[in-house]
Amino acid sequence: MLRAVFALLLLALPVAAEPIRIKDLVEFDGVRGNDLVGYGLVVGLNGTGDGLRNAPFTEEIMSNLLERLGVNVAGEDFRPRNVAAVFVTASLPPFARAGSRIDVTISAIGDAKSLLGGTLVMTPLNGADGAIYAVAQGTIIAGGISAEGDAARVVQGVPTSGTIPAGARVEREVEFDFTSLESLRLALRNPDFTTAARIETAINREMGRGTAAMMDAGTVQLRLSGSPAHVLAQVENLTVEPETRARVVVDQRSGTIVMGEDVRISRVAVSQGNLTLRIEESPVAVQPNPFSPGETIVLPRTNAAIEQEQGIGLAEVAGGTNLSQVVAGLNALGVAPYDMIDILKSINAAGALHADFMVR
Repeated sequence: MLRAVFALLLLALPVAAEPIRIKDLVEFDGVRGNDLVGYGLVVGLNGTGDGLRNAPFTEEIMSNLLERLGVNVAGEDFRPRNVAAVFVTASLPPFARAGSRIDVTISAIGDAKSLLGGTLVMTPLNGADGAIYAVAQGTIIAGGISAEGDAARVVQGVPTSGTIPAGARVEREVEFDFTSLESLRLALRNPDFTTAARIETAINREMGRGTAAMMDAGTVQLRLSGSPAHVLAQVENLTVEPETRARVVVDQRSGTIVMGEDVRISRVAVSQGNLTLRIEESPVAVQPNPFSPGETIVLPRTNAAIEQEQGIGLAEVAGGTNLSQVVAGLNALGVAPYDMIDILKSINAAGALHADFMVR
């Protein structure tokens, strides 16, 4: 709660817009990564692997692996507890070359309790086209701790998931002739006509008139003359001031409010108070006298009360006020973050909040 109030106090301070590099505002068309996925086996677990009776696919992949290594296990009944079937995921970065290393994430898919101390056996990683682009292998760094006894178990973090830094080696490159491009599109991460126009102006001012042309709110067409790599190296470091829509984002679970500096509210009056309804049940048992006929009777007894807590009296907010100033005033009055969220909802419902209001 204190953290949320502290965050609100910080958000109430006006922040001037600062120039941002174009590389932090756009994605270059064609310069992208590719997702990889594989199905593998983790060995070396300390009795925390899959129960093969509940995860038959683990036994199947282990049998196939041993047979490829020349070990005949046909008809054998073995159920070790130190192996686990896992999914291996990774992202192949753009321009990755054969022999380079990438990070991989390991996630258990059976009933393994922990991957701590396990080793991933050589696992091919496939792309969306089904081709193998990398091979992963190595010791897993698990993300949690698990300990148990005869009657209790304690878990911290997620021990059934882990990573292998630089755990996969790229075996195949993605075919992309970047040097033959004559034009390239810049895709804005947050489409906005003003920001796109500023990017166009900044590029043309630095690279020459006609180099960039705004196509729509989310796209700027870039004409490449000479080496595309050299052109993008110049373009991506140019700075512009991005323009964003006025927006208020509310997280009800943590009581956090995030807002832009352009949020405004119209003239509005605000009054807030809390009603607390308390109902207590305290039944009374009535018993007959000793050695006398009769039955024990339970008499209901209910105490009900309504309490009115002190809230904010009727207050008027002048039109055109910055919302950060309103939040700063509410913070000064000691309003709790959750009450502040209710006030903002009511202001938005009244049509006085001029911003996109998002509740999560």
